[in-house]
Amino acid sequence: MRREVKGWLDKAKEDFNTAQDCLTSKHFDASAFHAQQAAEKSLKALQIQLHGRFDKIHDLASIAKSVDSPNEIVNCCIKLAPYYVVTRYPDVGEPISKETTKELLDESMKVVKWVSQRLKL
Repeated sequence: MRREVKGWLDKAKEDFNTAQDCLTSKHFDASAFHAQQAAEKSLKALQIQLHGRFDKIHDLASIAKSVDSPNEIVNCCIKLAPYYVVTRYPDVGEPISKETTKELLDESMKVVKWVSQRLKL
């Protein structure tokens, strides 16, 4: 695995661990944000591996489609995508519940695991 790819995947896993820690400490917005970031960074690692570059966008579904993700992964990305914005601004969206945060962590884990499996090919 290329060093750059490994760096992006390592950051994705770090974001996922941070999301778990934030869930435990009841910082649900931060947890949701880091769950989204884990998915985004892992997909960008795969883009680098496959295309030699990554898209400088935050549209997870588009990034997922660019690496031929199955529908399940694209759907995970669609669920995660809004949390790049709604978690960072106080006037966007409703408060995020513990249950929603847990669901987002599950979706993020699916993406990170799928990418990790693809990168081992």
